[in-house]
Amino acid sequence: MRNTPINYEIVKEKINSSGLKPDISSSTIREIVRLVNEIQEATGEKYVRMEMGVPGLPTPEILLEAGKNALKSSVTSKYPMIEGDADLKKETAKFVKLFMNLNVEAKHCIPAVGSMQSAMALFLTVNRTCIDRNKILFLDPGFPVQKQQCHVLGIDYETFDVYNFRGEKLKDKIESYLKTGNFSSIIFSNPNNPSWISFTERELKIIGELATKYETVVLEDLAYFGMDFRNDYSVPGQAPYQPSVANYTNNYVIMLSSSKVFSFAGQRLGLMVVSPNLFDKSFEGLRRNFKKDTFGYALIYGSLYTLSAGVNHSSQKAMAEMLKQVNEGNYNFIEGVKEYAERAKTMKQLFLENGFKIVYDKDEDQPIADGFYFTFSYDGLSGDELLEELLYYGISAISLKITGSERTEGMRACVSQVLPEQFKTLEERLKRFKEDH
Repeated sequence: MRNTPINYEIVKEKINSSGLKPDISSSTIREIVRLVNEIQEATGEKYVRMEMGVPGLPTPEILLEAGKNALKSSVTSKYPMIEGDADLKKETAKFVKLFMNLNVEAKHCIPAVGSMQSAMALFLTVNRTCIDRNKILFLDPGFPVQKQQCHVLGIDYETFDVYNFRGEKLKDKIESYLKTGNFSSIIFSNPNNPSWISFTERELKIIGELATKYETVVLEDLAYFGMDFRNDYSVPGQAPYQPSVANYTNNYVIMLSSSKVFSFAGQRLGLMVVSPNLFDKSFEGLRRNFKKDTFGYALIYGSLYTLSAGVNHSSQKAMAEMLKQVNEGNYNFIEGVKEYAERAKTMKQLFLENGFKIVYDKDEDQPIADGFYFTFSYDGLSGDELLEELLYYGISAISLKITGSERTEGMRACVSQVLPEQFKTLEERLKRFKEDH
């Protein structure tokens, strides 16, 4: 029996009985979460958990108080409006103007039950705009669940790893897909989950101009809004602004999340900001499935309405108040999450000191930011081998294989659940790993 920090026989038995073999690197995030929970319960040992992107900071008091006040006002007996709370829509439009320098109206801002539902509703809508456009292009690596949503909906997609096509090379690569005429939309996250790369302005311009040229809708997932900490995006109405493809095309939908930057994940609130041009645009293809052929109407009263009866009142009221305070300059929403960058900096250094490599390490010619995620690999081990081996050392992560990455030897680490007091444990376990490998 091997001598590893976590009981080797127990870990081995749990892995073998999990049903995740022989290809454990294809496991979903939630499957890894379940496996690690079972090992922790069986061994009594606490893991350094990096597999799931869960906020690791307390929810701001503004959100808690506003949510409580909403509940006390007896909103719970009434259904919310499907298009969203008027105050939240108004403050979202202001937020987009102040922190992105984009002009939208309240009607263009639509809440959903988290960005997961935003994506689901958008996939249902954009892929029906044109009869002959039945594919979505993923600029990967990306959030694995969005592809799972496409599988569930029966939507075809294609994907490529953008890391091999940075800068001007991105243009020819994307155009090779769009010129086929088969793609309804493009989707990407920025900063990127899982790699934490960020598109440069040059790259966003390329994406936007191609979207305009080929009349393709860009779904821009800004779940980590403002969290590229190399720049300060926290001052309302003052540059620099959060980078966005919306500066280069009118064919966009922005997905905002309350989960990470506002530590509000449990209340499931996301926001879609639809380009004014796209919101009122008619598509003949929409009439096949929706009552009207305008994009905004189909999205709200067609797709969203069939997915839920609206977003709960208290979450909407809470976020309306939070955005109001942010918009008025009374609360710096970026300052509160900068701790993630500090954690990432320390953790990356520990991995590097113990023989690991950072997989995605550059934005064109600049080092990537320290933030919510980073990626790593270990020479001589495949992604499948590395994921399993780390479990014997009390460290959990997910494989890049499930993200659309071509760097299948790598892992994605999320820093949010690793508290500073665990750094010593992480260091000791990484040292043991290095000694044994």
